[in-house]
Amino acid sequence: MVKMIVGLGNPGSKYHDTRHNIGFMTIDRLAQAFQVTFSEDKNFKAEVGSCFINGEKIYLVKPTTFMNNSGLAVHALLTYFNIDIADFVVIYDDLDMEVGRLRLRQKGSAGGHNGIKSIIAHTGTQTFDRIKVGIGRPKQGRTVVDHVLGTFDVDEKITVEQALDKVTDAVQFYLQEADFAKTMQRFNG
Repeated sequence: MVKMIVGLGNPGSKYHDTRHNIGFMTIDRLAQAFQVTFSEDKNFKAEVGSCFINGEKIYLVKPTTFMNNSGLAVHALLTYFNIDIADFVVIYDDLDMEVGRLRLRQKGSAGGHNGIKSIIAHTGTQTFDRIKVGIGRPKQGRTVVDHVLGTFDVDEKITVEQALDKVTDAVQFYLQEADFAKTMQRFNG
């Protein structure tokens, strides 16, 4: 069996610590925990790293396509490595949840998230496992674009670190148990 964990974000140092890159931050945290290094694969338009957990190959992926075209990398990798959509998890930011809150789902619409819209368009399904991490709504007078492409406030950083730890724990639990529904029961809320 093979599993693929994808974190969504935008490539480049300009976007490194932005709210929209919480998926990348999580993948980096997982890579550290699993001692995985990345190499950029221009054919797949992604940074890809891999390891074995319980005899199962695990791919950690950060698309380098920019958020709105994440589906290009996801579809190419799923196809090339013959990974079933049921063995794919995507981690991304959610504007409609308070900072640091997690929500695990097995299907759903894009909810306005362009990275998820792209994945749905390229895979042809809304039924895939996902972990949404809350980044909160913009403060008065701030646009959505400025908010998602901005960095977390100082008072949010501890909450974000705790959320990254929790997502890492959830992914590790999922990989151990090989059961996303069980992971949802344990980590939602």
